[in-house]
Amino acid sequence: MNKLVIAFPKAETAGNIRKILAQSGYEVAAVCTTGAKALQAANDLEQGILVCGYRFVDLAYHEIYEYLPKGFEMLLIASAANVLEKEEEHLVCLSMPLKIHELLSTVEMMDYQITRRRKRLRQRPKVRSEEEQRLIDQAKALLMERNQFSEEEAHRYIQKRSMENGTGLVEISQMIISLMGT
Repeated sequence: MNKLVIAFPKAETAGNIRKILAQSGYEVAAVCTTGAKALQAANDLEQGILVCGYRFVDLAYHEIYEYLPKGFEMLLIASAANVLEKEEEHLVCLSMPLKIHELLSTVEMMDYQITRRRKRLRQRPKVRSEEEQRLIDQAKALLMERNQFSEEEAHRYIQKRSMENGTGLVEISQMIISLMGT
């Protein structure tokens, strides 16, 4: 579950929102009354959800949104008129008066999306530099030449050693080159 930062100009409003979310099992990392403090808390966490109001003494919501870390989503809670005039297209909004079940279901949906996005990013194959790919190819070539492996067998051999040792393919390839190289 992602951590939440709650930011409203009135401490009482922020406290009430924090109480609702904490009672529902969400971890609230910070409660702020200024935009600068909200950004600082978000930067310390790097990912999560910022639940905030429309305008603070130092910043407006769109300025905060612009400087949020990439791993953060924003839930804007404002009057219906302010919600209708929002400028950002990927911003989730709830209008006042706030219904508790809407708040909880919206935060749950946002939490699920962040978790899903993080999982998708982890599953993407790692992009290797030319030098790293050259090392892997060189190790495969040595295995193919010395052990009469096919390219697929050489690759599988390097992968297996990598998994057994808990090191990356590049490190295993470097070891193979240093041990078998001329």
